[in-house]
Amino acid sequence: MRTCGATPGGPSLDGIDLTKQTVIQGVILKDGTDGSVPNGTAVTNGHVRLLDSTGEFTAEVPTNLDGQFRFFAAPGSWTLVVQAPGARVEESVLAEQGRPTDLIIHI
Repeated sequence: MRTCGATPGGPSLDGIDLTKQTVIQGVILKDGTDGSVPNGTAVTNGHVRLLDSTGEFTAEVPTNLDGQFRFFAAPGSWTLVVQAPGARVEESVLAEQGRPTDLIIHI
């Protein structure tokens, strides 16, 4: 995914009433360069797990063809576990209702 200053992130939030939802979403990128420009390639064969504040499994989704994922969750502290061939990354997040948590995770 080569960018020109635009920030990649999660899927479009069009049609989602953020006043009633807590959204955790983002994109998983494999670090790399293209023509000396730092960028990343979308991880299309990964999975993202959502763990609650006690470390208990809550949900898991695959990344889409753009390397994106999305969870609808309760407000609070969560841990994301990204699993892709040759990589495993954990990311702590604080989700708030009305304000999407939009992440870019590099593996």
